[in-house]
Amino acid sequence: MDSVKSLDVNPAKGKLARTFAKVLQLRVATGVAPVDGNLKVKPQEKIKKDWNVGKSAARTGSRSLPFDNEEELENKVALQALLAKLFATISSVKAAYAQLQYSQSPYDADGIQAADQMVVSELKNLSKFKLSYLKRQFDPSSETAMLSAEIQEQKSVLKTYEIMGKKLDSQLRLKDSELIFLREKLEEATKQNRLLDKRLNQSGQLYVLDNLHHSGLTPTHLVTVLRHAVKSIRSFVRLMVEEMKSAGWDIDAAANAIEPGVVYLKDDHKCFVFESFVCKQMFEAFNYPNFSLPDKPLPDKRQEHQLFFRLFMDMKSGKPKEFLEQNPKSKFSKFCRVKYLQLVNPKLESSLFGNLNQRNLVKAGEFPNTTFFASFAEMAKRVWLLHCLAFSFEPEASVFQVNKGCRFSEVYMESVADEAFLSSDDTPESDPRVAFTVVPGFRIDKTVIQCQVYLSQFQTKVPKEQAKV
Repeated sequence: MDSVKSLDVNPAKGKLARTFAKVLQLRVATGVAPVDGNLKVKPQEKIKKDWNVGKSAARTGSRSLPFDNEEELENKVALQALLAKLFATISSVKAAYAQLQYSQSPYDADGIQAADQMVVSELKNLSKFKLSYLKRQFDPSSETAMLSAEIQEQKSVLKTYEIMGKKLDSQLRLKDSELIFLREKLEEATKQNRLLDKRLNQSGQLYVLDNLHHSGLTPTHLVTVLRHAVKSIRSFVRLMVEEMKSAGWDIDAAANAIEPGVVYLKDDHKCFVFESFVCKQMFEAFNYPNFSLPDKPLPDKRQEHQLFFRLFMDMKSGKPKEFLEQNPKSKFSKFCRVKYLQLVNPKLESSLFGNLNQRNLVKAGEFPNTTFFASFAEMAKRVWLLHCLAFSFEPEASVFQVNKGCRFSEVYMESVADEAFLSSDDTPESDPRVAFTVVPGFRIDKTVIQCQVYLSQFQTKVPKEQAKV
């Protein structure tokens, strides 16, 4: 009884709800069913056929036909047309709402106003449909109304997709703008890093040795200058590898050509082999007083140590480019020429820069005004200072390196990669071996400054060898 009473409170609403439920279930009979949000309607030929069948059934009284009488058929077709217009109007509301959202960002006052008017207009149409249903005032041309409603719905769906496409395009443009902004920030950060790296590697760090006297020399001073030199070597190696990558070099093949058969613990460890190559060239003949220059007579030992110390103190605070321009025939200038022609062979320079202009200038006694040569000159100056300071000691400091395959010794060596002491399962590795020397070590009387080595694992047993002095 309660359910009957509750229905009597608003008979119009209850009747409308029951009719909607009934019609939506009769897909075959009415031809109206929303599928994937779109209205599916019987084709016009099918409607006409059902209409004709309904008429025949009304005349003959046959019970096997789909409708009992002509009036029932007319009502169902009219209801079908009303529902088609209802779904078409809902699709129009969705399209207008999508347009309203799209016009809000970026703000489009005209677009928002047009979408708002469309929503209001379609809501009024929905209200008219409700009144038509309640008053049973249906469109007399039901077939035409259904086709028009379907066309309207498809247009609304198409408009919705177009708006979605515009919105996605707008988001894509926004992402592209963000990407460009982030790339600019990355380039700016890279420039700042290079500037800081350049400042860090400037000769100003040796100002701590301004008040140094020859009598107060200690191995600690040599360690300070060595670290200063290693920083400039690594800076030059980074620049050289970047130029090689830009020129299309195969970095893996180049690394394997320098040190064949080395198994690297990480891919970025290949930079150590280029550092090793540069150090070998720059430190060659380091143990000779004239370095790699032609031998010239030197004063006695005591005067020799003082002479090298004065050279060190005079050059440590100057800029290499200015010194080379002012002293093109000095020993340091000759040292730069010899080392550049030795380190940067014609094939390397030609592949990096497409010509041999820098090499030709160096051969002619001039010095290129390029970033690459400036980085080389800074490195050469620091190695030269290290050599001057090494020969300021009494007895002189000597350089050494270790051979490939040597067992690791903490007394003589320092590993540039701690991963070498771990095996593949992160357990301590008992017997890492030297793959190559990265930075040579030094001996000052009984003091040993460790050389830097790259360690790797070997498949076969390698006999223990002594350090090469």
